[in-house]
Amino acid sequence: MSQYKDLTEVARYEQIAVDLASKIAHNEYKQGTKLYGRSTLAGQYNVSPETIRRAVALLQSMNIVEVVAGRGIIVLDAEAAKQYIENFNQRRVLAQAQQEFTELLEKRRELDIAIENQIKKIMTFSSRLINILPKVDEVQITKGSPLINKSLKEVNFRFHTDATVLAVERSGEEYLSPNSDMIIREGDILVYIGPEGSKEKVDAFVTGKLT
Repeated sequence: MSQYKDLTEVARYEQIAVDLASKIAHNEYKQGTKLYGRSTLAGQYNVSPETIRRAVALLQSMNIVEVVAGRGIIVLDAEAAKQYIENFNQRRVLAQAQQEFTELLEKRRELDIAIENQIKKIMTFSSRLINILPKVDEVQITKGSPLINKSLKEVNFRFHTDATVLAVERSGEEYLSPNSDMIIREGDILVYIGPEGSKEKVDAFVTGKLT
């Protein structure tokens, strides 16, 4: 039953990203202005700085905001924020419709052809829209990883995993939009964004198990 039910659930960081995007779309935060710092936002939303970091990383990947060293989080584009909200709402509507049809299938084993065709359409469109809103995740470089002492450019991270490194966390410091020449060290945490299914590829890649 629950194969698609999780599509109606939204991670806390994505809820915050949607809320911030809505404020940007309605010009509560104007283009070129600076948002509050991550610590302040964490207090406002009563979440950890890590949750805020993921929300900001998602907005940055959509070109809604930009994280500028020494300046903070800068609003880039209200139109991009509107498009993000529209895509998000479409995904939620289609996901809810798919869940309702799935529950109907469980209650009734015999459905007519018209309902079955609607299920196929919903599954197709929801899968496409989910890919529009990629997920932010992270992976730690542990001892024995083949990536250690190699640059981001050398390992060709995106080619092998379909994911993009947004930041590197090292010894408590965070390096946003790291240079491709940055050398990966043991203990580094790579914060990345990618489509559904990229987490398995990333985990396999950093441990040398990617086939």
